[in-house]
Amino acid sequence: MTTSDWPLWEVFVRSRRGLSHTHAGSLHAPDAELALRNARDLYTRRSEGVSVWVVPSTAITASSPDEKDSFFEPAADKPYRHPTFYEIPEGVQHL
Repeated sequence: MTTSDWPLWEVFVRSRRGLSHTHAGSLHAPDAELALRNARDLYTRRSEGVSVWVVPSTAITASSPDEKDSFFEPAADKPYRHPTFYEIPEGVQHL
């Protein structure tokens, strides 16, 4: 297997200040262990991360930006999910 045949891995890093992992980029590696080590070296060089995840790109399923209107349309007909649907009683503070 040559380096051009290595699978693509998506890298997620949790920063020291953050609570959640954010997508940092992608890299090619032959296996998960090497992908994790390479991600650490490539995306946390300045000690900005406390946790790294690597996920095979083939394991990620995403919605298509071209279908965003039809994909997210069902949420638009549920006004009760938005705070504007409720009336705030007088006297309620800091809501």
